[in-house]
Amino acid sequence: MQLHDVWFVLIAVLWIGYFFLEGFDFGIGVLTKLLARNTAERRVLINTIGPVWDGNEVWLLTAGGATFAAFPDWYATLFSGFYLPLLAILVCLIVRGVAFEYRAKRTEERWQRNWEHAVFWTSLLPAFLWGVAFANIVHGVAIDEHKNYVGGVLDLLSPYALLGGLVTLALFTFHGAVFASLKTVGEIRDRARAAARWLGLATAVAAAGFLAWTQAHQGTGWSLAALLVAVLALAVALAANQLGREGWAFTFSGLTVVAAVAMLFLSLFPDVMPSTLNSSWSLTVENAASSPYTLKLMTVIAAVFTPLVLLYQGWTYWVFRKRIGVQHLPAVHTTDH
Repeated sequence: MQLHDVWFVLIAVLWIGYFFLEGFDFGIGVLTKLLARNTAERRVLINTIGPVWDGNEVWLLTAGGATFAAFPDWYATLFSGFYLPLLAILVCLIVRGVAFEYRAKRTEERWQRNWEHAVFWTSLLPAFLWGVAFANIVHGVAIDEHKNYVGGVLDLLSPYALLGGLVTLALFTFHGAVFASLKTVGEIRDRARAAARWLGLATAVAAAGFLAWTQAHQGTGWSLAALLVAVLALAVALAANQLGREGWAFTFSGLTVVAAVAMLFLSLFPDVMPSTLNSSWSLTVENAASSPYTLKLMTVIAAVFTPLVLLYQGWTYWVFRKRIGVQHLPAVHTTDH
């Protein structure tokens, strides 16, 4: 395996880690409207991700930076061609971070409710748009012989891409519901388990069509294996949730995310962005990669710092592992509006 292949795998791992962590993060944001019944319960849900949401986004920054350094042509074509949807995601992430920090700065009902609306929409839109973006990356877009995207924004909204967006939205919300049942106590925990049941079924229906479409279009034996793991993991997650085994349910909902995203990358390789105009114009791990020296230097840096980042983030989750409920909130946050 050459270094450009190694870095394709590493970038895939970074995106998998991002969607595993930010997946339940987005799901919690969506559930602040679907699950919580009052301000106190919305605060409980937000608090379940309060210590970790910004750390989860580090995976996105690292994935983007690694793509820029290891595959500059991929980065250039992707971020120029998908400029508007990626800009929309960036704006949502900025507003979302501000909403988390500013919501509790004042006690007025209108102030808090407006920021809660912001949390909901800036969680829902990226969860959908990431699916649209990756569906287009895997299925292929209009790339010319100069490695430029020559399509329009509407070309990114094909039925396959829209289905991909619905899959990630449903999957992340299901992942978030399972996480909420793992991290909360009382009535909100019971409602999270109930929501996970129907969200899991909705995810199964949407994902079955999308993953089967992907496999039929450009699947390999390895991507088929990942598809089967995703299906089995989702089934086990639903069963564990039904039995009240929240830890196992979260483990397997996470494995569903991991396997589904891995399938997309396995279907994509050795391309990084296929061209629908001419297959010889596709960006691949070879023609889009940086120089061997750059890849060697990146490998050394990654070998040193990646374990440190993983240890620190793992320690953060361990410190904030306890369940929370309305009774754990300060009095100012327990008022029902």
